[in-house]
Formats: sequence, C-alpha cells, structure tokens
Amino acid sequence: MGWLKWLYPGLKVKRWLLLIMMGLAFVFFGILLISQLELLFNLFRWGKSITKGWLDRPTGRMVGVSALAMGLFITVFGFKQMLRSILNAALPDMPEGLVELLYNRRSLKKGPKIVAIGGGTGLSVLLRGLKEYTSNITAIVSVADDGGSSGRLRGELGILPPGDLRNCLIALADREQIMEELLNYRFCQGATLNGHNVGNLLLAGLAELKGDFNLAIQELSKVLAIRGKVVPATLTPPVLGAELEDGEIIRGQSIIARSPKPIKKVFLEPADCAALEEALQAISEADLIILGPGSLYTSVIPNLLIKEINEALLMTSAPVAYVCNVATQPGETDGYSVSQHVKALQVHGGQTLIDIVVVNTLVPDFSTAEEKVEPVPVDYRELRRLGLKVIGGDLVDETLGVRHDSKKLGRLLIRLVLWQKNSRRLQKLFSF
Repeated sequence: MGWLKWLYPGLKVKRWLLLIMMGLAFVFFGILLISQLELLFNLFRWGKSITKGWLDRPTGRMVGVSALAMGLFITVFGFKQMLRSILNAALPDMPEGLVELLYNRRSLKKGPKIVAIGGGTGLSVLLRGLKEYTSNITAIVSVADDGGSSGRLRGELGILPPGDLRNCLIALADREQIMEELLNYRFCQGATLNGHNVGNLLLAGLAELKGDFNLAIQELSKVLAIRGKVVPATLTPPVLGAELEDGEIIRGQSIIARSPKPIKKVFLEPADCAALEEALQAISEADLIILGPGSLYTSVIPNLLIKEINEALLMTSAPVAYVCNVATQPGETDGYSVSQHVKALQVHGGQTLIDIVVVNTLVPDFSTAEEKVEPVPVDYRELRRLGLKVIGGDLVDETLGVRHDSKKLGRLLIRLVLWQKNSRRLQKLFSF
C-alpha cells in the first residue's frame, strides 16, 4: 500500500493527480463518442432532453473530438506539473538543461569500452578527455607511490597510496567545482595535517570505515558520480625497485624518480602481487586499451609487473595503444626517443604488448617548464621496424607546454577506437 503515501498532505502532488484523472476521463469519454458505441447513447438516452440533442450521432463525433483534445491537454499539463513538483523536491538545484543532461548520460553509456592503465598526472589528464565521449571507462591505477601525503598515509596506516586514485576519481567525476577544490586542498599548517590532502584523508577514512580500500574507492565514486570505474592495480601495497645501468639497486618510487643515473629495469616487491578481478575483466571486454601517458618507469611500467595484468594484456583481442609523453622526464627518460620508450615497455611487458603508438607531432613550447626537458623525438623508421602503427597529431596543452591537452588527446583516441571497431566489422563482413 505504499502508493497511498502519494496522498500525504504537503507533497503538492494530489492536485495534479486529480487533474490527470479528470483529463483521462475526458479522453475516455471522447473515444466513446468518436467510436459511436450504442451503449453510450443508450446510457445517456434518459438525459436526451437535457442535452438537447448534442449526443445525436451527427454531432456526437464532433463533441468526442473536442473532449479527446481537451482530455489530452489536461492530462499532459497535469503530468508535466506533477513531474516538475517531484523534481523540484528531489533536485532543488535541477539544471536548466535536464533533458540534455539525461540524453548525454544515456549516450555516454553506449560509448566504447576503454581501459586506461597508468598513474600520476598523465592518467588523470587522459581520463578528463575520454569521459566526454564514453562512460565505459576503467582506469587501472598504479599503487607504488611512496612519496608526499600518499607515502605518509601508506607508511602510518598500511593502506594503498591514495593520491593517484584520488586524482583519477576527480578526473572522471560529474562534480561541482567546490568539490574538486575541497578534495585537492592540501593543509599547509599543523604538525600532523601539514602536507596532507583532504581527498587522501577521506579515502583513508573510508578504507578504515569499510575495512577494504577497494570498497572505499567505490563509495567515493558514488559520491562523485564518476563516469566509469577506478580500480587499483593490486590491493597489496608494493615497493618499486630499480636496477640502474651501473648495477646499483635502489628502492622506492620517489627515490627512483630522483635518481640521476639511467635505469636498466624496474621490479616490484613482492613480485607476486595479485590483480583485481575487475581489472582483468575490463581488459578482456575492452575495445581499446591505453598505456600512459605518464612517468615511464614509475607510473606506467609498474602495472605491467603484475603478472595477471601483463598476461591479460598479451591475451586480449583489443588493440593496445601507448600514448608517449610529450617531453622527456629528468632522471627517468633523459634523451629517450619514442622507440626507446616502447622498447622499455617491451622489456617489461613482452615484445607483442603494444600495437599502436600515439605521438605528438607539434613542437612544444618549454619556456614555462620548471625543469630542463626536451621534446621526445619521433623515430618513425624504428617504430615501423618494430611493427607498430604510429598515429600522431597536435596533442600539446598550449598553457602548460610539456603536457598533453586532455580534449585533443581524448578526441584522437575516440576516433582511433571507432575506426578500429569499424575495421573489425568490415573484416567480419567480408571474411568468407
């Protein structure tokens, strides 16, 4: 009997329900008159003297059309007003373009399935561009960070470093500006809070409340109404280690990122970190898988060191695209060309890992860069020798210079995935 609650006083719904019922009565009456049912004329025969003949057959249809039109108008008007009353109560800040909002959300659900793998700022830039075209996004995020607020929370609470996960959640969120500012706010004073980020603390608190870090991510995802899903690469907080070219072994993502010596290879401890089932399922169902952009050795490659993720990438039927950075990164990729980035990925993830390389073809302006960086040269001949398809374009953020523009990158990648899907359809169509 829950429907009786609609009759409670103060809901401002009863008047419109009555109006709708009145409209439906007119509609019913009009249909009866138009259909010229004998039952109706027999029913009103007793009142024929009162109606003065307006129910007679010649005029009955005209009266019926008028009643039907009036009934439809009253019903539609009443329904519209009732819906407005309900929405005003449920969504007091309802946007003007509600229809456009609903349409966009429906159309985004029909978008291609994309898996983005990486970490750091690069991954969040990519997600901001992709979410304008599809909500079927799964971000698989590296959790090897051990610096800053994330590193402190990881060391004190034994949780996954929340920083990169927070950035990805914000990047995919349908949110108010104040919410983004709040989650990104960093305390600048206080012995314990100084340097900590509000979003990091919120994730840490949710993890303790729910007893599971992945559940904490899911809860914050609901609050932010994100377009897609954010998944940590593993629930085991790993330590990232590196073997340098001179044979020295160093450990810790923040230490590796600052090392001036060339890196030979990186590894995880423990080496048997288990991947989440959501990540593996997303890879198996994807239309396109994207690696990068981001720090090559400390953000992108750590995901490939998780055996289950690496195996899933090698087995997937979806194309795997690597988005190469716009600029070299001091300490990690000094002097690297695009093919050297690719070879480092192949050393850690397998020779057949990558199918497509996405490169920037515009010479960026590094005048505003804080560090001494150089554009990554695109050595097309070597990339083709490696059997890779190269896709390029102007992908630079003109305000930042050394980073990708999220809109340009998102647009290019969506065109790529749609082209790939159409190509596969044509191959199936003409295969005999």
